[in-house]
Amino acid sequence: MKPQSEAELAGLIRDAERPFVIVGGGTRSIGEIEGEVLSTVALKGIELYEPGALTLVARAGTPLDEVEAALAKEGQRLPFEVPDYRKLFGRIGESTIGGVVAANASGPRRVQAGACRDSLIGIRMVTGQGEVIKNGGRVMKNVTGYDLVKLMAGSWGTLGVLTEVSFKVLPVPEAHATLVLTGLDNSAAVAAMSSALGSPFEVNGAAHIPGEGTFLRIEGFRASVSYRSEQLRKHLASHGNVEIREGGGLWSSIRDIGPFHGKSGDIWRIAIRPSDAPTMAERLNAEQVYFDWGGGLIFVLAEPGTDLRNRMGSFEGHATRIRGRGEGAFHPEPPAVAALTRGLRAKFDPRGLFNAGLMGA
Repeated sequence: MKPQSEAELAGLIRDAERPFVIVGGGTRSIGEIEGEVLSTVALKGIELYEPGALTLVARAGTPLDEVEAALAKEGQRLPFEVPDYRKLFGRIGESTIGGVVAANASGPRRVQAGACRDSLIGIRMVTGQGEVIKNGGRVMKNVTGYDLVKLMAGSWGTLGVLTEVSFKVLPVPEAHATLVLTGLDNSAAVAAMSSALGSPFEVNGAAHIPGEGTFLRIEGFRASVSYRSEQLRKHLASHGNVEIREGGGLWSSIRDIGPFHGKSGDIWRIAIRPSDAPTMAERLNAEQVYFDWGGGLIFVLAEPGTDLRNRMGSFEGHATRIRGRGEGAFHPEPPAVAALTRGLRAKFDPRGLFNAGLMGA
C-alpha cells in the first residue's frame, strides 16, 4: 500500500483490520515483522527550505539523496552524518528522510553534533487511530503533552507513521583533517580518543579500527583546522606518533561499517561507556570489532546465530543485531522502561497496528 497523501494514509489506518509493516525505502530496516506493507515513498517532496534560517522541511518519503543534494547546492548539510547500509545489507533502493528519523540514523559526527533527534525540530505523523498530529517546528505548541519530536526519532515506526519532518541544518565546513595514530591496542586507543574528545580542539570524529589505526577528525575554517590539528598532535604526543592527513575520505567507510563489507556473519551494534569498551570487546570474543564515538559504540562481526548479549555479563550496554537472524534484534528494555514503552504504544497505537513485535513490544 502506497498512500498518495497524508489524508489517504489517515483513512487507511482508520479503516485497518490487520497490522502494518511500516517502511520507507527499505534500506535500513532490521528485525522480522509480519503484516501488510505500508510504504511512505509516495509522500515525498521538500516543502520548505530556507538556507538563511538553516531550516528544511520535507515529506517523510523524500529520498535522502534529494535532501542532501538540495542542501549541498547551498553549501549546507545534515549535521549528524547519515550512515548508508545498503552495501552492508546487500540492498538497493533509496533511503528516505522519514526512515532516517525512524531509525535515528547517526554517524561518527554524533560525538559533537548530536544524533538525528538533536537536529530534528518538528514532525507530522498519523497515529494508530488515524489522527494527524503535528509537533515542534513551525508549530511550537506541544498539543499532545509529549515531546514527539524526540519520541519519534528511533521509534522504528512503532508509535505512528511519519508524514513530514523538519530539521535544523548547518554549513559544510571549509576544510577537514584526520589525525592518525597507529599501533595502539584497544585500551590505548580509547584512552587517546578520550583525551582528544576532552581537549579544546573540537574533535568531531573518533574511531579505532584494530590493526589499521586510531582516527580523529577536525573540521572548520582552513586556518582553524590547521592550527587545531597541530595543537592536537602535540596534545597526543604521549600516546604515540601522530600523522596529520588532509581531507576526510575514510570517514564514509567508518560511517557505513565499511570494515565489514564483503564479510559474512552477523553484525551487532553495541552502545556502551567508552571506558568499558576495551574489556567488552575482549569479552565478546568476536571475529572482528571496531570502535566509533570515541569507544561509545562498538561494531561487531560475529558467527551467524551468536547472541552477543549472552556474553555481555553485567556491563551496562545496549546491543542491537543489525544484520542476521535470531530472536529479538533489539536489546531487551529494563522493566521500568518497558512499562513506559507499553504505555506510549497504548496511547498512540492502541490497536497494535504498527510494526507489531518489533523492539519487544
